[in-house]
Amino acid sequence: MIRKISKKIEEWRSRSHRHPLILRGARQVGKTFLVRELAKRFEHYLELNFEADDTLSELFASKNPRVICELLESRFDIPLQDGRSLLFLDELQDAKPHVIESLRYFYEQRPALHVVAAGSLLEFLLDAEERKGRKENFSMPVGRIEYMYVGPMDFEEFLLAVGKKGLVSYLQNYRLGDVIPEAFHLDLCAFLRKYLVIGGMPAVVRAYANEGVLAAEREQQLLLSTYHDDFPKYSNKVPSARLQKVFKAVPAQIGRKFVYARIDSEERSRDLAEAVRLLCLARVMAKVAHTSADAPPIGDGVTANLFKPLFLDVGLCCRALGLKLTDFLADGDALLSNQGPICEQFVGQHLLYAGAEYEEPIAHCWMREAAKSQAEVDYVVQLGAKIVPVEVKGGTTGSMKGLHLYLNEKHADFALRFNADKPSYLANAHAKDVLGRECEFRFLSLPLYMVCEGPRLLLSAHEDKSLASFTPDSTLELVDVLKS
Repeated sequence: MIRKISKKIEEWRSRSHRHPLILRGARQVGKTFLVRELAKRFEHYLELNFEADDTLSELFASKNPRVICELLESRFDIPLQDGRSLLFLDELQDAKPHVIESLRYFYEQRPALHVVAAGSLLEFLLDAEERKGRKENFSMPVGRIEYMYVGPMDFEEFLLAVGKKGLVSYLQNYRLGDVIPEAFHLDLCAFLRKYLVIGGMPAVVRAYANEGVLAAEREQQLLLSTYHDDFPKYSNKVPSARLQKVFKAVPAQIGRKFVYARIDSEERSRDLAEAVRLLCLARVMAKVAHTSADAPPIGDGVTANLFKPLFLDVGLCCRALGLKLTDFLADGDALLSNQGPICEQFVGQHLLYAGAEYEEPIAHCWMREAAKSQAEVDYVVQLGAKIVPVEVKGGTTGSMKGLHLYLNEKHADFALRFNADKPSYLANAHAKDVLGRECEFRFLSLPLYMVCEGPRLLLSAHEDKSLASFTPDSTLELVDVLKS
């Protein structure tokens, strides 16, 4: 199981100046696995699980790391030596507040000792509003710790897990304008269909790679049950039944504005909104917030209560919707054409983690709610001083009226699309919006299976003003691919 973030964690290990590291992410995305892989680079490794042993917090009562380490060494007979030992504090949310405070003193007094922390519900400990509600008034070691965010395995990591290193190498070395052989395109489309249903949860991918589809489906059901079992831990103010109701409703609302009344018209929106907030804290769902997208920074134009939802993982989303791998294998192309929201989930969860590993995962969209002129763009991303609209299609064609309207209203000159076709690029695309206004812009279209390379190729096309137009089949006359 090769994870790209492992390189970033290794860079942290090798630094001469480092902070204690906290890995953040939902339950079962592989945080503990990453630390145990890192531990192979050390002579000594001590893993402490505060959920399994509630007496461990007592050993961190001192504000002196030397005293703490002496107590740990005495109890576990494992040396804690600078540069040679790794100390892992797992399930940190179940530790006493002074344990996380101690990270400050490790940074100030014992910076050469490698210390990593993680936890399945750690976000509830780190969130200021939650700490206030639980009356946990401890001092966060701000500026003395660093974070890395861990999400599900991406599509390329999935390919590596199922033994397709060559396909990953091909994708990572692809340059705009290269002709993709039909065999490669078909292979990548086939594995994309598998990923959409298997997803990127490490335990599910491992089960699929080692035992097959049925084992993967069992793991998915176990994970969904695990998240349900966690609900009582989220808050004593929100009933578990309400959390479960919202959790089950999210997959059906992927790709469209989130409306609380679709969950339960008898429940108050304010109560359901609190359930959504908690599910987002647990990172089992995320908000794709509407932004006006007028100018960078993209987050300045966000409307808090206007958003689309994302589920934690596309495979779990399909499982919750009752979609199976056999359905995709039987008639995947036709199914994808009618399952645009699944493809939007797929692209969205990749965009969430497209930034640097230390950046809060976030995604934005654009919605126009004017009377008789409603429109939306699936995602918008910031590229330097510009904001680029991103459309997602499950098939090779599809209307993009919202995109055209956005381009005119925002005077944008570049757009990106993900779909089921091979790459194409138009240096001078023309289209009319629903109001009859014509816009001219550069248009890059990438296959869904290139989502991991999207940021790289988008930057390449945006910066290369001399890039010539090309279509999937070089023998075809250049046509405006937007007219459909």
